[in-house]
Amino acid sequence: STGALVSTLPDPLSVVFLVCSGSEANELALRLARIHTRRRDVIVVDGGYHGNTNCLVNISPYKFKGKGGFECPNWVHIVDAPDGFRGKYKYSESDIGLKYAHQVKELIDRSEDKIGCFIAESILGCAGQIVLPQGYLHHAYRYVRNNGGVCVADEVQVGFGRVGTNFWAFETQGVVPDIVTMGKPIGNGYPIGCVATTASIAESFANGMEYFNTFGGTDLSCAVGLKVLQVIKEDKLQENALDLGDYILKKLNQIKQKYSQIVGDVRGLGLFVGVELVKNLETLEPAAEEADFIVQRMKELGVLLSTDGPFHNVLKLKPPLCWTKEDADMFVNVFDLAISDFLKSI
Repeated sequence: STGALVSTLPDPLSVVFLVCSGSEANELALRLARIHTRRRDVIVVDGGYHGNTNCLVNISPYKFKGKGGFECPNWVHIVDAPDGFRGKYKYSESDIGLKYAHQVKELIDRSEDKIGCFIAESILGCAGQIVLPQGYLHHAYRYVRNNGGVCVADEVQVGFGRVGTNFWAFETQGVVPDIVTMGKPIGNGYPIGCVATTASIAESFANGMEYFNTFGGTDLSCAVGLKVLQVIKEDKLQENALDLGDYILKKLNQIKQKYSQIVGDVRGLGLFVGVELVKNLETLEPAAEEADFIVQRMKELGVLLSTDGPFHNVLKLKPPLCWTKEDADMFVNVFDLAISDFLKSI
């Protein structure tokens, strides 16, 4: 039953473990990486979020650097989010993917061969809907592998055609991970998760300590997962994500021009979109209160939206892949009205 899923993945990703959630998938990915490399340390991206278990909160700066958080564990190493709008290197610069990835190399050079894996979302979600600059994963993966580590692509939010151009978001970076984790989209609401990896990593994992999951891979779970893959294909949901995503980004960029005093950046791939609000385009001071006002006003007008990013000033749009142009127009019109209402209130 996993053949249909494996067929969507590039070689040599050929072995699949079925679990119940994205958190379970990322937990298992860490086990696979540590057993294969015999190393514990992990490189993560600032603002990253990988799940709700103790271990995954430990590798999720979005959580442990926030309210109720704690000091970064000594086996976790953080690199900057490759943010071309707010980060150290900007969209306008050349080779910013390489420049941001160089931080991975610097960490590895200082690590004394401790790094077992590098884990990153293929598009950053909680960090602010950040589309990775071209070349970032290519160079980061190269540095990690040259030092004997493995690379994990967290596709829990961005996989299964959401980016439009490709079925998997990591494909937009021209890379093939050693381990891919999947979660909520595979079940369309039903609790399924999955880890895909290579035969060599799976062989290392077969060391006598069995992996057992009571509800992972039940007949019902497999039936749901297969049906989701079928619907994505038959209803052309990936193509819809591409076409509708391009349409929404065009409309949102028009709003950015109209309200340039508050809309700082519009970014995204397919139906994974972020709109960053700022008080000042020169200083990029985050407009968190303004974002909260707009979210509440849109709720009153019938559209549910929320914020993300380290300053909670990025509006995130991740609608169902079956969205229509009419849905998109309603969203854009309500967003326009909410911004207008905010500007009138000040």
